[in-house]
Amino acid sequence: MAGNLTFDALKAAVSSGEIDTVLTCIIDMQGRLMGKRFHAQHFIDSAWEETHCCNYLLATDLEMYTVEGYAATSWAGGYGDYVMKPDLSTLRLVPWLEGTAMVLCDLLDHHTHEEVPHAPRTMLKKQIARLKELGYTAKCATELEFFLFEKSFDEMRKSGFRDMEPISGYNEDYHILQTTKEEAVMRPVRNHLFKAGIPVENTKGEAETGQEELNIRYSEALNCADYHTIAKHAVKEIAWANGRSASFLAKWRADKVGSATHIHQSVWNEANENAFQDPSGEYGMSELMRQYMAGLIKYAPDYTYFLAPYINSYKRFQKGTFAPTKTVWSVDNRTAGFRLCGDGTKAVRVECRIGGSDLNPYLAIAAQLAAGIRGIEEKLDLDPPASGDVYEAKRAREIPGTLRDARDTLRKSKMLREAFSDDVIDHYARAAEWEIEEFDRVVTDYEIARGFERA
Repeated sequence: MAGNLTFDALKAAVSSGEIDTVLTCIIDMQGRLMGKRFHAQHFIDSAWEETHCCNYLLATDLEMYTVEGYAATSWAGGYGDYVMKPDLSTLRLVPWLEGTAMVLCDLLDHHTHEEVPHAPRTMLKKQIARLKELGYTAKCATELEFFLFEKSFDEMRKSGFRDMEPISGYNEDYHILQTTKEEAVMRPVRNHLFKAGIPVENTKGEAETGQEELNIRYSEALNCADYHTIAKHAVKEIAWANGRSASFLAKWRADKVGSATHIHQSVWNEANENAFQDPSGEYGMSELMRQYMAGLIKYAPDYTYFLAPYINSYKRFQKGTFAPTKTVWSVDNRTAGFRLCGDGTKAVRVECRIGGSDLNPYLAIAAQLAAGIRGIEEKLDLDPPASGDVYEAKRAREIPGTLRDARDTLRKSKMLREAFSDDVIDHYARAAEWEIEEFDRVVTDYEIARGFERA
């Protein structure tokens, strides 16, 4: 069970007065928790079966603007309801909020009660089911990178996001002294998440001023995405409660490295053994793993949008920043888009290093599962690994360098359309288009400073 609280335990906690609030949450297109705060008694009386939300929640941008051009919902369609169906297996305590529990919900069509196909959780569940038909289960782990800042969210917003100072003054990669100074935030992050049933392994300083990394133990793919989303939300709330702010923006300043979400993945058989391992294979890799990785690499341009969904996301991809620019694999080499980890061991796996901290984990994992499955179906051959500084590999295929490029490869992807349907891919292609349209109409500080006098 992904959560740490049974329904009966919730009833007892409500009866004793320990819990008075239940958060019922869906996952929106951006990977955020959206939903309602129920009085706990009402939740256990009736709302545990279902509640409702406006269907615009899967057709808005980061600003919650009602974007035109979606087929699924619109002003012309009247913006009706979705059914929020609580998945009681995700029920958990929220230790960083007083008297609070949380449950994640699946989204159902209000009329048919079928799962909404473009809902992120539905998209991931569909690919998990496809893999299950082949006799396998995907297990994943994500590394969450983010920046902590000295000031609170409200202070930053009221200042126009100027004079932004990270919580530390120097690169704190693995730095124990500096991260000790940040324990007022990071210690409750670890402990509260662990109490909430999130299998936290560790936190560490990352390779920039004020940059942190949170690592969560591997688990089945749907649990992994649930854990990631809840953890990201918790980091922001715990930072806020301590008068700080945490940002998962992929690139917050031009002269600072960006923040990533590295996704580790492997496929396990029905005997709960790592099907990626073959002790007799090169690097301990099975033929299944080679085919899966070949699919990841072949179709990486198709699904890059799901790893980098905003204009800002592509500012990360720069030489010498540990953010990859090429769709090749290597053996324990952090300059490649895909890194073979644990070679020669039972823990052999592939790490995708392309995704930014701003991705939606459900969409990112779902798209990669679709690519890996296609690699297995097509019995693709895996090219030899790259070596050395992959940034200098002239013949290696490039990751799409802009959101425009990623939108185009998404829209044209036959593989993704077959895996998710035309309607779903058209829905997310529209989301990409809107981000481009919004950016194109804005006059940036850069343009004013560069051209005000000299243009």
